[in-house]
Amino acid sequence: MALIHHHTSVYTTDVKASVDWYVENLQAKILKQDEERAMIMIGDMTLALTSSELHPPHIAFEVGSLAKFPCCKNEIKMHRDGSYYYYQETPDGTIIEWLYWEPALRER
Repeated sequence: MALIHHHTSVYTTDVKASVDWYVENLQAKILKQDEERAMIMIGDMTLALTSSELHPPHIAFEVGSLAKFPCCKNEIKMHRDGSYYYYQETPDGTIIEWLYWEPALRER
């Protein structure tokens, strides 16, 4: 199964202050930002910063088809951007997010 690291998500108490810090100290580029979350690019890595408990800290991998998800189809959900996702927990409690976009909707 070919996996592509899509992003790593971390929790922050202040999205704006965190984004400002990453921009100033690591020359991050802002991809998306609102009051509850941001997506930034640091080199070739995408980092999600979130203040909402709706998006737990996790590591996200993109797969080439829904058939690659390690779960039953009825467990797959859809994000607002049209991507499909499934959260899975490792034995140590790390959350892995599986992502898939239909080719016409794919954006990074």
